[in-house]
Amino acid sequence: MSKEQFFFTSESVTEGHPDKVADQISDSILDAIMVEDKNCRVACETLVTTGLAFIAGEITTDCYVEMPQIVRDTIKDIGYHSSLMGFDWQTCSVITSIDHQSLDIAMGVDKGNGLYKEQGAGDQGLMFGYACNETPELMPMPIMFAHKICRRLAETRKNGSLDFLRPDGKSQVTVEYENGTPKRIDAVVVAAQHKPDVEQEEMREAIINTVINKVLPVEMLDGNTRYYVNATGRFVTGGPMGDCGLTGRKIIVDTYGGQGSHGGGCFSGKDPSKVDRSGSYMARHIAKNIVAAGLAAKCEIQIAYAIGVSKPVSLMVDTMGTGKVDKERIKKIIGECFDLRPAAIIEYLDLLRPIYRQTSVYGHFGRTEPEFSWEQTNMADKMRELAGI
Repeated sequence: MSKEQFFFTSESVTEGHPDKVADQISDSILDAIMVEDKNCRVACETLVTTGLAFIAGEITTDCYVEMPQIVRDTIKDIGYHSSLMGFDWQTCSVITSIDHQSLDIAMGVDKGNGLYKEQGAGDQGLMFGYACNETPELMPMPIMFAHKICRRLAETRKNGSLDFLRPDGKSQVTVEYENGTPKRIDAVVVAAQHKPDVEQEEMREAIINTVINKVLPVEMLDGNTRYYVNATGRFVTGGPMGDCGLTGRKIIVDTYGGQGSHGGGCFSGKDPSKVDRSGSYMARHIAKNIVAAGLAAKCEIQIAYAIGVSKPVSLMVDTMGTGKVDKERIKKIIGECFDLRPAAIIEYLDLLRPIYRQTSVYGHFGRTEPEFSWEQTNMADKMRELAGI
């Protein structure tokens, strides 16, 4: 029998990447409002560029938060401390342009209003959740390794072990698959912003030894694994000075690294009444529990909603040929285990908490922190029992 071989690549970015700076600012504002007002409606967008953070969107709340200070504190925490980087927390301008949520939208979302009296979805849309058994986190291997490299870049920068690093950076990992199973890492790409006085060869050796080799398993590396570290030879200009950053522009980094599907909606800056966020979290939770239960080795869930309507307009289950149970049976089991109305999702996953800043970097899925309730596999035993396996 011939072997089926293919290569799959995923990328991640550090917390100093301009798009991730924007995501973190948007979610920090959401968290600050949610501390004071759990019933808030927040859709907060951020743009960052040289010397400027621009905050816009629609926010309905009874509380007041000091947005410019939240913006500056977030930028400071990320590590933009000096005007030499073209962007720093003390001197950047902060501009806000905030309106209330449309009353027409609120009519469909608020309980007791609109054509349907239950809390409806905040918008129409389609959300996907995915899980597979490639890693302990039940995530695709390429994106998990890419996230680990970016986390390590930030860690070594902040603890001073690689003091030449600056906040911006990216990673990319290519995994070779054989018959659908990860076999080896074929290529690793790292682009790390740095101070101008470090030599390229010194930086390459330090990043390979102190970052890459510390997080990638040695058994997945071999003599043919290729390493590309700052392949242009220089990465001094970075962050919002090097590239304009926008909320929601890293949706594939945020999810599954290109494996599975994506409905198109971003997460950051949105309160959980927006099903782009809560529906995607629930779809991941369901898919992960299906894989954890042993019902399939891979699973993708799609949930679709209509604005103002509480129950989904459709639910799709795809086990990609790996199912131990018929897909229609799995769909019935989902109906017995989970309530997919927005208000029920928010309550079940306990989403009215100020937990969103930490979701905004290094992926919303595959996380082990207790705040990530959608990563729990608490329903796996029940699903296994209902499936009779």
